[in-house]
Amino acid sequence: MLQAMIRSVALVAALSATAFGNGRPPLTNGVFFRPGDAHSQYVRTTFGLLISHDDCTFRWVCEQNIGYGGAFDPKYAIATDGTIFATTYNGLRVSRDNGCTFTTATADAPVGDPGRIAELWIDAIDIGPTGEIWVATADSGHPNNVYRSTDNGVTFAPRGMSSPTIWWKSVLVAPTDPQRAYVTGYQVAGVAPDGGQLPPTAHLMRTDDGGATWFESPLAGVTLGQQAVSYVVGVSPTDADTILYATEYSHPPSGDRLYRSRDGGATLTEVLATTSHIHNVTFLDASTVVVAAGPADSFISVDGGATFAPLKGYLDAQNNAPQLDCVGKRGDELFGCGANWNPDFKAIVRSTDAAHWTKVTRFVEIAGPLECPAGTPGADVCAPLWSGSGGLQEQFGTTGPACNGTPVVPDVTPVKKPAGGCCDAGDVGSSGSLAALVGLAARRRRRR
Repeated sequence: MLQAMIRSVALVAALSATAFGNGRPPLTNGVFFRPGDAHSQYVRTTFGLLISHDDCTFRWVCEQNIGYGGAFDPKYAIATDGTIFATTYNGLRVSRDNGCTFTTATADAPVGDPGRIAELWIDAIDIGPTGEIWVATADSGHPNNVYRSTDNGVTFAPRGMSSPTIWWKSVLVAPTDPQRAYVTGYQVAGVAPDGGQLPPTAHLMRTDDGGATWFESPLAGVTLGQQAVSYVVGVSPTDADTILYATEYSHPPSGDRLYRSRDGGATLTEVLATTSHIHNVTFLDASTVVVAAGPADSFISVDGGATFAPLKGYLDAQNNAPQLDCVGKRGDELFGCGANWNPDFKAIVRSTDAAHWTKVTRFVEIAGPLECPAGTPGADVCAPLWSGSGGLQEQFGTTGPACNGTPVVPDVTPVKKPAGGCCDAGDVGSSGSLAALVGLAARRRRRR
């Protein structure tokens, strides 16, 4: 038994050491959709972006093309015309050719232009119901602000939230009102009237007129974490006044709290306390809300977010809910990020009732790099990283798309990889509880 445990430890250590150049194992942690498109998906992973236009054939866009690296996860938004927006530390990256080429928004604007957001850390993005692009910055070297574009990301205008001390962390636009937006931020520290240092403070702001004026919530009764970081994580699809608001690291030892407001953030009521990080929240409809919080702490509400119950076991005695690291809505369906290996063997899952989930794809089924013309970064930069010795194709042992209800066949034998490779293609879950703990630790890394 001891020898078996030692072998398991060695296997997990070897897989972890070679899993990624950025030090993270391969997993999915975000899913995004194009409005009005019933078949496209944009899946964020720890090794780039996966794009599908048929719910089956997923193709890969490398981090280098998008414009980031390391342990960073961009926030994506997709416009109605298919334009892809990605937040990075160095500006808003934009692709208008389906992911083959990315450029930096406003890079051509002169230095000093109030609408120039190039080189700034864009930390939040949302697209309103009539197509306006909203972004917020969290840069330590410049005053931060909230910006809006009415020309699909070509130009941006500040929305009167400039601050040299606040980092803006989230922005959401009400699905029923393009003029209603919510923004959160935090101030690391302030100076008291007596010259002393004030603790970090949180801010929840609302505009009813597209950013011309703003109202701040008093956050009465809200419990904050040590750094006072918070997010607006959901706005009701039928009521612009009903929102869900999360405070990070506010439930010891390392969990979050979720609050609900029915008056536009003026008052907030705690509705959930988790033991882990709330990755994201999705309204399936006005009543059904799903909270993705990783393997142990995903939840569902059937009363519009007033109360929550564990997702595990919801309407399913077999407890087959996946280990949701993300959740999103497309039409009447939910999509989520499951465990590519043990125990889910589903990198992306889908459901119509939040109780029964089916596989959409796994890493072994990736079709290849995005098909791009020669001369584009998608062809010249990403394609060489896919094939060849040590490439993504070899490390995942890809066999191509498996659609139309093809049964899940676990790939339980790890593929031996050269040192410094990209991805872990083995079933790290096969080493039992130890691997489960490793996977849990990886999933609970904070996204910054």
